[in-house]
Amino acid sequence: MTTSFLSRKPDSGLGNIRASPADPTRNIDWVLLIAQALLTIIGCFIVFSTSRTRLDDEFGFATRQVVFAIAASVVMAIVMSADYEFWKDRARSLYIVTIVSLVFLFLLGVASGQDRISFDLGIINIQPAELAKFTTLLFLAAFLAEERSDEVSYARFLGGLIIVGVPAVLVIIQPDLGSASVIVSIAMGVLLVAGAKIRYIFLISFLSVVTVAAAFVGRFVNSYQVARIRALLNPEAAGADDKYQADNAMRALGTGGVWGKGWLKGPLTNDGDIPVMWADFPFAAIGEQFGLVGCTVVLGLIGVCLVRIWRIAHLSRDLLGTYVCAGVFVMLLWQTFQNVGMTLKIMPVTGLPLPFISYGGSGLIVYFAMFGLVQSVHMRRMR
Repeated sequence: MTTSFLSRKPDSGLGNIRASPADPTRNIDWVLLIAQALLTIIGCFIVFSTSRTRLDDEFGFATRQVVFAIAASVVMAIVMSADYEFWKDRARSLYIVTIVSLVFLFLLGVASGQDRISFDLGIINIQPAELAKFTTLLFLAAFLAEERSDEVSYARFLGGLIIVGVPAVLVIIQPDLGSASVIVSIAMGVLLVAGAKIRYIFLISFLSVVTVAAAFVGRFVNSYQVARIRALLNPEAAGADDKYQADNAMRALGTGGVWGKGWLKGPLTNDGDIPVMWADFPFAAIGEQFGLVGCTVVLGLIGVCLVRIWRIAHLSRDLLGTYVCAGVFVMLLWQTFQNVGMTLKIMPVTGLPLPFISYGGSGLIVYFAMFGLVQSVHMRRMR
């Protein structure tokens, strides 16, 4: 018997239309994925433009950034392919591995007499502090999701405080105040969404301030970090070297005008006047080369990511997915604010990278993994 065209099942084809509407492969958030991809591509161009005059191989950092992006994409695909419940079941083990690596890094620093924030493996430096953002969020979200209520109990809050406090303290004494602030902000975001009382959030804030103050008193914080904070609070009393990076970054951002001076045509960007610009001050390079329009595009793409993550948090099938999205949302928002803020001289220079734009393998891979978790929540929202 001949089967008519109308009675035949459609080929699977693009979009997997033969699969159930609840099939995860049909529920990827393409808007979020495209915005993330565009930010990463922009980041590769900015890394090239800011680093090419500083190395014998002008493509050195840019090539590595492309390799990092490819590796990060593979990691994201792996995270997306599994139900986020799979990662929840392994959250404790991943968290313990992170704590062990942070302790080991601290002991290596003590033994060598030098501060260490990463393991140098030759072709790549692995920063446990970046991994801590991922594992702490996952473990905290899994822990809070076990209590199905509209309000976080005091006992559950104390448990969450310990989960966040241990890696945060270990990161502070590296010292890496910027990454520690991200971990604390993640905790605040998740706890607020979970229904924690405002006084609990104030308690976290107070303990964070006390911990940082203790790090300063105990001289765990480097002198240059103290100088950076002093330069922000009292710029007139700070030395020229302490303000050099921030002053030149502000100049680069301000001289770009509306349309910028053009790619590879920024004097401050391309002549090496801002040390480590590809990692710490890429937003200044965007402003000088592409002006207000370029800055608006980058911040607009980050805004699109934030809106999509917020939407996915509301669509999540359970509290775990909502908490994960809340943590990623706050992390992206805070890290963007901190990096742009230090370029505008309203925040201290902490070395926190601009998400997807700044050079760095560990940070890029962790962000892709975080977005992979968010995509996993969206892909399985109908189950």
